[in-house]
Amino acid sequence: MHRPSLTPLAAVIASALLLSACSALQPQPVTAEQYKKQVVEDRKAMFADQEPANAPITFYVAAARALKYNLDYRLKLMETALAANLRDVSTNELLPRLAVSAGYKGRSNDSGGTSIGIEDRQVSLRASTSEERYHTLGGLGLSWSVLDFGVAYFRTQQKSDQILMAEERRRRVAQNVLQDVRNAYWRALGAQRLKPEVDQLLARTQKALQTAQEADKRNLLPRQESLAYQRALIDSISLLTVRRQDLEFATAELVALMSFPSDTPLVLADVEEPNLPELKADINVLERLALEHRPETMEELYRKRVNENDIKIAKAQLWPNVGLDWSAQYDSNKYLYNNTWSQVGVVVSLNLLKLLQYPALNATQDSQAKTDDARRVALSMAILTQVRVASLRYQLARQDMAFADDSLRVDTSLLDYARAARKTTIGSELEVIRAEGRYLLSRYQREAAYANAQAAWGRLYNSVGLDVLPETVEQADVQSLALSIELVLTGQEQHGMNIGIEKGVGTGAK
Repeated sequence: MHRPSLTPLAAVIASALLLSACSALQPQPVTAEQYKKQVVEDRKAMFADQEPANAPITFYVAAARALKYNLDYRLKLMETALAANLRDVSTNELLPRLAVSAGYKGRSNDSGGTSIGIEDRQVSLRASTSEERYHTLGGLGLSWSVLDFGVAYFRTQQKSDQILMAEERRRRVAQNVLQDVRNAYWRALGAQRLKPEVDQLLARTQKALQTAQEADKRNLLPRQESLAYQRALIDSISLLTVRRQDLEFATAELVALMSFPSDTPLVLADVEEPNLPELKADINVLERLALEHRPETMEELYRKRVNENDIKIAKAQLWPNVGLDWSAQYDSNKYLYNNTWSQVGVVVSLNLLKLLQYPALNATQDSQAKTDDARRVALSMAILTQVRVASLRYQLARQDMAFADDSLRVDTSLLDYARAARKTTIGSELEVIRAEGRYLLSRYQREAAYANAQAAWGRLYNSVGLDVLPETVEQADVQSLALSIELVLTGQEQHGMNIGIEKGVGTGAK
């Protein structure tokens, strides 16, 4: 049967398609409109599907919102899901390969040939063919390689360990987020409490400065005393302004941690401050607990197993490969005696030169194991240092808190005395303002000391590596998640972390 060959028109079309494909490979910069559109979409994604904040935010609600909507935490969840999907892909590679094929074959003339004698070189048969010019093909093939199976097995183990590594990184991000929220929340609450009073005092102080300057011009007070008052007022304004800025920065940080838009008005619940927990656990016990439950140490153990499987894969590729093949074939060629048939085969192959790599692989395996162990030991030493430093910082922060309470008590008494002794003179009014400035500054120092103590406790809690989250953070509403966090954190604080030792809170206990 005669079939036409490719026409010049088909050749022209094929050339045009090839040229268009080559032009598509050239760099295509993103246009300004595309970039603007992407920015708008990304901004919507940042704050999408968030529960509204209809009530003042407590510390536990702030922690729950940060853990539920924090973008870094979401990213780690996605990395865990991606690692699980990659593991599933590797698992599928353990299966044999089952391939289906179908095709159409044609040529412009007949295939075939003739034969000649070996000794006399004479033609013994006339030219003939056993293949049609155009015919269809089909096949179903099943193949399995022992080497591919072994490599896929070790890679699946690697992917499983990488899932666990991603889970440890997720835990670490969650712990860091909780520490950041603890650090920012109490500072932001202090700013919320004191900012109205400070604004009023700053306005009064500015007015008092003008009054003092006017009194100085009119010689109503001794010049040295007037300048001393002005200097004290200016110093008070400077210190209060610095403290207010420091605490207000925490408000912006807390808004970002909870993934609120930057212009969101933040209202925190002004509840009674919880008492600072007393650290009851021995430092040696805390160190042991940290080594057992810190996500970094667990991740290093999984990383060592991943590296060990790399060497196993390399060694597996040195050994003989056994391949099994079976297929069923079909050919529409009418000259064939059998148009359908099946075939089976076994192939054993070995690259002898690859065996030369075996001593080097053994040396690499030993070096890799020593490197992994050294890195883990170094990390463990750093963790022990963090626990000791965090414990010392918390003890010092509690002392600073006690000192701030004493300072506030004295400045409160001085303010009461100044108000009781107030007269109608300019000097007595300035003394009251100066006392109020010292009092508010002491309150700021006290709020900052409490926030620092809470942050120090958070660092200690974080250095131990205790896990306080439920298994499904993304599926819990904010209030339920906040209640879960409150129950666990309150239990830890009431027992001074001893509960973590008794119950084994952390990855090792799961």
